[in-house]
Amino acid sequence: MDYFPEIVQVLPHHDYTVTVYFHDGKIVLYNMADLLNKPIFEPLRDINVFIGACTILNDTLAWDIGGDKDGSKCIDIDPDTIYQLPAIRKEAI
Repeated sequence: MDYFPEIVQVLPHHDYTVTVYFHDGKIVLYNMADLLNKPIFEPLRDINVFIGACTILNDTLAWDIGGDKDGSKCIDIDPDTIYQLPAIRKEAI
């Protein structure tokens, strides 16, 4: 059975990184800075949007740009992409 990573907590930071906590205890630091020059991520250049709209939708890291939890108005990152990053630490679950 393949593992599907489920994100349970996200903490955005002012340097355009996000600490991402998975349900199995793995914790990674995801850096968005290099992606901000792509048009899809343009709204996140505003640090207030980056911090304020950061959330979890459908078990993944997302930014609720519309403010109404409508997945079609969100920017999200594939949880597999994030899970493949090296752990900054792993907590017991």
